[in-house]
Amino acid sequence: MLIPAGVQIGGTGIEVASFFEITINPIMDVMSALVTAFILGLGIAAVDGKTLYGAVSEFQKIIEKIIDNIIIPLLPLHIIGIFSEMAFTGEVMEIMAIFGKVFLLVIALHIAYLIVQFLVAGSISGKNPFKSLKNMVPAYLTAVGTQSSAATIPVTTQATKSNGVSDEIADFVIPLCATIHLSGSTITLTLCSLAVMLIGGITPEFGSMFQFIMMLGVTMIAAPGVPGGAVMAALGLLSSMLGFSEANLGLMMALYMAQDSFGTACNVTGDGAIAMVVDKIAKK
Repeated sequence: MLIPAGVQIGGTGIEVASFFEITINPIMDVMSALVTAFILGLGIAAVDGKTLYGAVSEFQKIIEKIIDNIIIPLLPLHIIGIFSEMAFTGEVMEIMAIFGKVFLLVIALHIAYLIVQFLVAGSISGKNPFKSLKNMVPAYLTAVGTQSSAATIPVTTQATKSNGVSDEIADFVIPLCATIHLSGSTITLTLCSLAVMLIGGITPEFGSMFQFIMMLGVTMIAAPGVPGGAVMAALGLLSSMLGFSEANLGLMMALYMAQDSFGTACNVTGDGAIAMVVDKIAKK
């Protein structure tokens, strides 16, 4: 039997081995990075430092450009390689069936979450929740196309103002929520991580998943406003807290990127509900 280069026969069937690997050790672990980021952010704001603020802002732009211009364009090739390997090893149909079910569940939870958000916002603001949700449809559709909360800010702001939110509140809340309110992305990451764990034969535990969700809520604040930025920010947590291997991380990226636009759409649509509540509180 002839075995192609890079392919080895394992105990469970055919496995594909890489020709070479490049290992880059992290500068610091995930928790240290998060704490350092918060200390720097709060410290710069407290002392009103210009020098360090300029350096950190430039570093942020460098990271965003790397993600936007290098990682994201090359990510489809990485995902193609993952699915090619799964097709070669005969696993692709089973995994695609799971992906389809997860995709439908994610969309259903997005819709349910938005309905709950606007029901709460409507009860507080005294406005029709379903009419308010309908007014946010342009922002939802724009986010589906752009896959970026930041790029959708002008449309989200205008849609929010159509719900009777004052200009001052809308202009403040929407840009802020585009950075810190990533509910759709968090829902997606949680469900996708559960799916990947089940595919890999890992039994999810409530304690570890609860800790992961709590940390994910904090980490999403640091997610860059570019397509796929949320999953990139969460990779460290997935490996350190859930024990994801490189193969699992690859599957996670493939599953997340397949519906990233809908997670972003959920994010920006929910921003409108938050703005309604803030506007009501500000008028008291």
